[in-house]
Amino acid sequence: MIIGIPANQKAAAIGKTDMNISPESLQAFAQAANCGSLSAAARRLGKSQSTISEAVARLEIDLGVALFERGPRKLQLTEAGASLLAHAEEVLCASDRLARHAAGLARGQEPRLTLALSDAYQPKQYEVRLQELDQRFPDLQFESLIAEQADVLDLVTQGRAQLGLIAALATYPPYIAHSRLEMSSEFGLFVAKDHPLSRLPQVRQEDLSRWRLLRLSSVAHDDANTDDLPGSGGRCWAAPDYLMLLEMARLGFGWAELPRQLVDAYGFDGLHELSCSGWPRRVTVDAIWSRQLELGPVAAWLLDRLLQDAR
Repeated sequence: MIIGIPANQKAAAIGKTDMNISPESLQAFAQAANCGSLSAAARRLGKSQSTISEAVARLEIDLGVALFERGPRKLQLTEAGASLLAHAEEVLCASDRLARHAAGLARGQEPRLTLALSDAYQPKQYEVRLQELDQRFPDLQFESLIAEQADVLDLVTQGRAQLGLIAALATYPPYIAHSRLEMSSEFGLFVAKDHPLSRLPQVRQEDLSRWRLLRLSSVAHDDANTDDLPGSGGRCWAAPDYLMLLEMARLGFGWAELPRQLVDAYGFDGLHELSCSGWPRRVTVDAIWSRQLELGPVAAWLLDRLLQDAR
């Protein structure tokens, strides 16, 4: 027997355009459908059976459809009830997310986190940390920006990014805090496979000086620190990230210092590594943040998790 709805109430429900369905009614409906009985749903929710029965009845009146058939042993969803159950559960899940997110904001949790990330940082642990971030803060708005050197410093200083991961610098401005990560990237000198430099068994600084250098530049500044690159006093083209430099090198425009893991992932077998004294070399990575802007709980948690990889 289908739970009955008085005809006048059903007609009124059909004409409604401003239903005010309570979360309690949806919860009673979802639990009753899951448990197969009103009494079991009442025990699960810690309420009386009459309260659950009344909540389901109110929901049926509001929706204008019967949700359950009363069987001899177990409640059975009607066709309409089965169709509406998924929507009810979506609403309940959205309500739970809203409550969790509001509770986090009330505790001071920031709604958004931006991480400025150098291509020098490519460990597998980063994937693990992002998975943890997703599980722990599912409603967080997260942004990852690819930037290098001075641009990472600017993004963190301006508060555009709360955290930065950067190829370690010898010195930092006093307003930038930093901590060394227990990882490093290997950098080599690369050219296109058909570039004249690729035919030299051993490359000297004067050899490099004859050909165009592809170096990092900054979006915000005109200068870039290339003093430690051999042959850096000659002609050059510049780009603000290593992936663009890689593509320039692959197309034969010059030679570039590149992270080996980036070449392995995106070089598509089109690059040749030069044999040059002092190369390849290891580059360490620092996590940086602003001393002038307090880290929120999420940023502090992520920083701690990144630094745990260094312990």
